[in-house]
Amino acid sequence: MDLKKYTEIALTTLKQLISIQSYSKEENQVADVMEQKLTDFGYQVHRKGNNVWAFNKDFDDKKPVLLLNSHLDTVKPSEKYTKDPFNPEVSDGKLYGLGSNDAGGCLVSLFAAFLAMEGTDQDYNRVFAASAEEEISGTGGFELVQEEIGRIDVGIVGEPTLMEMAIAEKGLMVLDCDAIGVPGHAARNEGVNAITIAMRDIEWLHSYKFALESEILGAVKMTVTQINAGKQHNVIPSSCKFVVDVRTNEHYSNEKAFAIIKEKLESNVTARSFRMNSSGIPLEHPLIQTGLNLGMKYYGSPTTSDQAIMKGFPTLKLGPGDSARSHTADEFIYIDEIEKGIEKYYNLLNGLKI
Repeated sequence: MDLKKYTEIALTTLKQLISIQSYSKEENQVADVMEQKLTDFGYQVHRKGNNVWAFNKDFDDKKPVLLLNSHLDTVKPSEKYTKDPFNPEVSDGKLYGLGSNDAGGCLVSLFAAFLAMEGTDQDYNRVFAASAEEEISGTGGFELVQEEIGRIDVGIVGEPTLMEMAIAEKGLMVLDCDAIGVPGHAARNEGVNAITIAMRDIEWLHSYKFALESEILGAVKMTVTQINAGKQHNVIPSSCKFVVDVRTNEHYSNEKAFAIIKEKLESNVTARSFRMNSSGIPLEHPLIQTGLNLGMKYYGSPTTSDQAIMKGFPTLKLGPGDSARSHTADEFIYIDEIEKGIEKYYNLLNGLKI
């Protein structure tokens, strides 16, 4: 593999992507870029919505299929940016720009590795997919196209992990809670204060420990992140609404965790979705064993990605860049992180048995 050549392809592509606004649900122009890139390299390109994908040119129906996926969309830039978020500026070995680290560097490194693998003799097929709406867990992203892509036996999801293998990640469930009281005058001994009910529930959420912890992912984590009650100082509020961020491990489906929480809280509880369950890949899987033989480390990730909506096959989260830089002002990725990312992806894929 000509690493310099493929690094240049990756960097050129990433600079183009950074220069185009691509907030979630607004990825059409960056999807156009990826569609054109794949076409220019001679691939038959498939597209649905703002999702773009292509298979290796010598696809063999008899062989298993490996997915190489990362996302096109970005969050909106922080107000604390000092640089133009849409200007792909290179300085001191860093490439600055919105989405450079999350997850543009991963996307273009996987793209370059996909190109570099073309023409090599492998025992499996490959499909490269650039997907939409990851940042909002939207239904117009990978979930929209998985069935059309067809058979997938294992997947690599490109997210910034410092090229360490995230072999599992926690699920995500958001709960809307409403403590219901009885209104009354604050000066009189009347009414039932909804805030008091909410406080009891919040204390339970803070102190409760789910029985089963994970060796990789640790305990289920519940965090109250929003709260709202009351309209004026002298009226006991009849409602106190709060939001809970729940991160589940592999021992609890979101539905199971919800049932436990709902039973214990006095407040009315509604889950926004049960879609984002814990996900991962067995340590003994050949993909992970190959990574270990290459000296890669592994861990469990507390954050969620498109892994959570991929159904029916194991997934590994792996990519250049650092998760700690994601969604920060003046986001950047090191140039050599992309170069090393391409090399490590290629070494992981070349000769892989799945």
